[in-house]
Amino acid sequence: MIKKILLITLILVNSVEAKNIYERKCVPCHESLPTSLQQMFKRYLLVYSGEKNVKASIKHYLTYPSKSISVMSDLFLDSYKIKEKSLLRKRDLERAIDIYWDKYKVFNKLK
Repeated sequence: MIKKILLITLILVNSVEAKNIYERKCVPCHESLPTSLQQMFKRYLLVYSGEKNVKASIKHYLTYPSKSISVMSDLFLDSYKIKEKSLLRKRDLERAIDIYWDKYKVFNKLK
């Protein structure tokens, strides 16, 4: 009986932990927007170029959201507003940005 309870607990913990911080905290808020996270990534890449600059700019924007530093168009921002300041801890925010970068980066994927 104890083994069954332990097994069920382990399965439940694994299913809760299956989604990473990016999937839990970023994706749900962006699902209702007309611009995908991949399209936003492309905009960041066009404006800021490399990994270090893209990650730093995303972190800065999520920490201090402002229309003046957003890569989105004025029309988009007028329609969907500036996002609220991220409530993620610094480490979680950095991890989410790292996952985002790894998911959409084009470097080393082109043949």
